[in-house]
Amino acid sequence: MDIRKIKKLIELLEESGLAEIEITEGEESVRISRYGTSQIVTQLSHAAPQPTGPAAAPAAAPSAPPAALPAPAAPAEKVHAAENVVAAPMVGTFYASAAPGAKPFVDIGSDVKVGQTLCIIEAMKLMNEINAECDGEVVKVYVENGRAVHYGERLFAIRPV
Repeated sequence: MDIRKIKKLIELLEESGLAEIEITEGEESVRISRYGTSQIVTQLSHAAPQPTGPAAAPAAAPSAPPAALPAPAAPAEKVHAAENVVAAPMVGTFYASAAPGAKPFVDIGSDVKVGQTLCIIEAMKLMNEINAECDGEVVKVYVENGRAVHYGERLFAIRPV
């Protein structure tokens, strides 16, 4: 497979926010997986098994984790037992406000009610509102506006009232 096609696939993956893409063209297959927010792993393999010799090596980042491993977890931070953590229910882009330059839905210290919008996660061009599941005070915002988030990643810590 042409290296220009592989580079184009990597760009497509970065722009779309997808976690992984796999393309088969004839006897060649390319699988590109995203880990974290800045590292991309590309593997190139042939569909027909080689009778002798080693298996195909990764085309980029030799120190990268294998595709079967989950994305790295966020750095460990203490969450008090009295705090509820709001986690990302999907992979997408985190937005703290409804429009660029608009006031964020919530800030640290904001009081929230059940069902109140905390943020928006854009996934595949769909805007998904993430709502509070309890009444309380926002004590921590873990994600920066416009950053890609992964399933299960911490977004907010809310201290119930």
